[in-house]
Amino acid sequence: MSDRDRREKGIAAYASQFGIPEEGVWDHLCALVGERMAEEAIWAAAEAWVDDCLSLRDRSLIVLASLISQGGVDARMRPHVRWAVEHGATREELEALATLLAVYAGFPRASVGVEVIRDELDRLDAANH
Repeated sequence: MSDRDRREKGIAAYASQFGIPEEGVWDHLCALVGERMAEEAIWAAAEAWVDDCLSLRDRSLIVLASLISQGGVDARMRPHVRWAVEHGATREELEALATLLAVYAGFPRASVGVEVIRDELDRLDAANH
């Protein structure tokens, strides 16, 4: 894959994740994390979100589990909750994922994960009705 193709795939992945036009991705990421980190994120996303042996749904669940386990990244979780739903995950599955993590990542992080998931899903439901 050429550098240009890789950049375009990364931008497309972030546009989908953030729910914004591809033209707005660079400015959005730069505002969040600066130019250097934005460039690295776009480069990495090009291959991270390929629907191959892991489905996009599976990838979304893995990313949410990782973010919940890290803790303190609520703002980064929110677009991934929406994306998980777009990739086929249900409310029940997302809450079950966070609940299971209480055993492995600890109750405080898992409970915050459930709160963020519920809040974001409620916000998405309200926006769609």
